[in-house]
Amino acid sequence: MASVLRLRLPATSANLGAAFDSAAVALDFHLEIEAEAADAFHIDAEGRNADLCGRLDDNLILETYRALLVREGREVVPLAIRMQNGIPLGMGCGSSAAGRLAAIALAVHFGGLGWSGEQILAEACAQEGHPDNATACWLGGLVVAACEGRQVHAARVEPPADWRALIVMPADPLATSKARAVLPDRYSRADAVANIQAAALLGLAFAQGRGDLLRPAMADRIHQPYRSEICLLLPRLLPLAGRDGILGVALSGAGPSILLIISGDDMMEQAKAAICRAIEAGCRAETLEARFENKGAQASWQGRPFEGE
Repeated sequence: MASVLRLRLPATSANLGAAFDSAAVALDFHLEIEAEAADAFHIDAEGRNADLCGRLDDNLILETYRALLVREGREVVPLAIRMQNGIPLGMGCGSSAAGRLAAIALAVHFGGLGWSGEQILAEACAQEGHPDNATACWLGGLVVAACEGRQVHAARVEPPADWRALIVMPADPLATSKARAVLPDRYSRADAVANIQAAALLGLAFAQGRGDLLRPAMADRIHQPYRSEICLLLPRLLPLAGRDGILGVALSGAGPSILLIISGDDMMEQAKAAICRAIEAGCRAETLEARFENKGAQASWQGRPFEGE
C-alpha cells in the first residue's frame, strides 16, 4: 500500500442554465489532498473554509470514507490528511462532488477495494443523486452525463481555449437541499420543450465554439425562475448575457453563486465593470476569475498513477 496518496480535483459549475442535472463544466480551482495511514484521524486544512474542512466531526470526506469502508466490510484505516482547498463550500461550485470523489478514492486505495475509475465515478454519482458535477470533476472539460442504474454515460468536450469564467459569490452559502425544495413537482410542456431545445443547443455551442449561441442556450425555465427568490444575484446578473463580452449567464449549480462566461481576456475588465454596475451598493459579493479546466481528477502515489484510474 502507498505511504501517501495525492489527489487533485477541480471545482465544477453544473446545470449551465437549461441542462438541469445533466451538464457541468470543470473550473481551474481545486481541492488538493495528501493522505497517509495514521494511528488516528487528523486533518491539517488550509485555503477556503479551512475551519470547516479541518473538522473531524460532520466532515463529508471522513463520513463518506468511513461509511463506504464499513459497507464494503473493510477495516476503517485512520488517515492523516493534509488539505489545500480552493473550492468554496455551499456556493454551487461542486464542493460536495469533489469531496465525495476524494473520499471514495481514499476508501478504494486505503481499503484495498480494487475499484476501477468507472466504479469510483458511479459511486459518486449515486451518492450525489445526479451525475453532472461528479462526472465533470472526474473527467474535466464540459461534460453531459446521464445515469442508467449504476452505469454513467458521459460525453465530454473541451471548452474553447479563449473563453473565461467569472463566478460571482454572495456572502452566505446555500444548502442544495434548500435550493431543491423550492422547485415544483410538475412543469408545463412549453417549459419542458424550451429547456430541451436550449440544452441541446448548449452542447453544440461549446463543441463548436459558438459564443453567439450561449445566451439562448443557457436560458432556463426549470429551476432558475424558482430559485431567483433565494439567489438574489441571479435576477441582477441574468440581463447581462449578450453584452459587454458576457456570452452567457446562469446560476452555478444550485446557487447561490452565478456563472458568467466571458468571450476572452480582452473583455474581462469590461465584464467586471458591468457586473459591478448590476450589483447594487450594499450587496456583498466576491468575483472569482477562472479558466475552464480540461484535466479532471488526478491521483498518484509514489509518483505513479493511482490504481483506481
